[in-house]
Amino acid sequence: MPKHLSGRIPAVALLVAALSACGGVGANNGGGGGTGSGAGSSLTTMGFGFPDEIATVRVDAFKKAYPDVKVAINEGQFDEQAFLSAVASGNPPDVVYLARERIGSYAARGAIQPLDDCVSREKIATGDFYPAAQQQSKYDGKWYAVPEFYNSVVLLVNNKAAKDAGVDPADIDTSDWDALAGLAKKMNRVRGGKIERFGFYPKLPEFLPLWAKANGADILSADGRTARLDDPKVAEALDYADRLVESQGGWKKLKAFTETFDYFGEENPFATDKLGAMLTEQFVVSAMAGATPDADITVVPFRDRQGNPVNNVGGNAWVMPKGAKHPDVACRWMKTMTSADTWIAAAKARADKRAKEGKVNIGTYTGNAKADDVIFSQIVKPSGHKAYDDAVKTIRSVQQAGFVVPPSAAAAEFTKAWQDGANRVLLGERKPADAMKQAQQQAQQAIDEATR
Repeated sequence: MPKHLSGRIPAVALLVAALSACGGVGANNGGGGGTGSGAGSSLTTMGFGFPDEIATVRVDAFKKAYPDVKVAINEGQFDEQAFLSAVASGNPPDVVYLARERIGSYAARGAIQPLDDCVSREKIATGDFYPAAQQQSKYDGKWYAVPEFYNSVVLLVNNKAAKDAGVDPADIDTSDWDALAGLAKKMNRVRGGKIERFGFYPKLPEFLPLWAKANGADILSADGRTARLDDPKVAEALDYADRLVESQGGWKKLKAFTETFDYFGEENPFATDKLGAMLTEQFVVSAMAGATPDADITVVPFRDRQGNPVNNVGGNAWVMPKGAKHPDVACRWMKTMTSADTWIAAAKARADKRAKEGKVNIGTYTGNAKADDVIFSQIVKPSGHKAYDDAVKTIRSVQQAGFVVPPSAAAAEFTKAWQDGANRVLLGERKPADAMKQAQQQAQQAIDEATR
């Protein structure tokens, strides 16, 4: 699941201006006048599909609760241009499933509508959601989304590589940057100028906000209006992570080495001893549990320089486009799909399926803390595979340490600015401080233009 955004948002501003002029997006705020949930109602979705039982069980729960609603699932990944075109035409889907990082841009530009009335009317238990998921689902103090999954970042360690370096994997502590740099070199293996095992993969540029946070810096103000990319602590974090990469063979060799990796299959880079350690979302660990249950790995928290767990969380959410024709039904859909009871039922189905297949189940990590408490106390049981049983404990331990880059009216442009800046450093084109100064100017200009 990508952490970056599409970078195509500038088109939204032009489209919304045109829509407002012709009575499109701005003509119907979707707050009322839509079809209710009685006979003859319908619901259309975008960006959602049926990849597994987690989706199927929850959709079935909605159909059972509202049997008179005709549900049309338009399967496939979220497509920004298709979404904006649908809104522009006055014929949008009723609900859209997309990455929470996008919400600020669409809310600010009027492509999606606030959900406060929906939340109040349907009594959606927003207090059940993790604080970071709540923050990411709001813009300008209003609810614009209902959060789904909750993806935490952890450090995945190849035990063989750690032991080759003379280190107990469970003792790896990312708070000591000098020691971490030394460990990376020891785990790294290069022969004949070719990387055979990359020691420590810091996952730049996408995890720059995490490295900055670990160094005591936020890259954006809490209100989403002031970029802080020129904070010296951001440049320091970028410089450190870049030097980690350079000391192990360099960015170009790393990219060439990792481009062929299948993180989700039997030949994943930990099972094949191609990575020593890597920052990653927990869904990679979940996939490995199914594909390589006997992998010799350890999962530990990523810690800031003071030794505290730090976790840049993400995930998808449900939003309602402007002009949605069935807002009442859409609201009930969002409530059903994200309620504790529905998640618990889906998690049980996942556990049953994995048990029948003889596969390790490390659980379903939702944006609903109430659901997770039940899932991990009553449904997820010890598997007998210590590496993954311990991984569950680690992932659970960092969930409340989650933080997000605050929602912004220029979310995609802001992300593009810092990712481009980090890439310039990785490619050796700019020094970290200069790259972040340039990114700061670009990001702040985009934010200012979007919030005028």
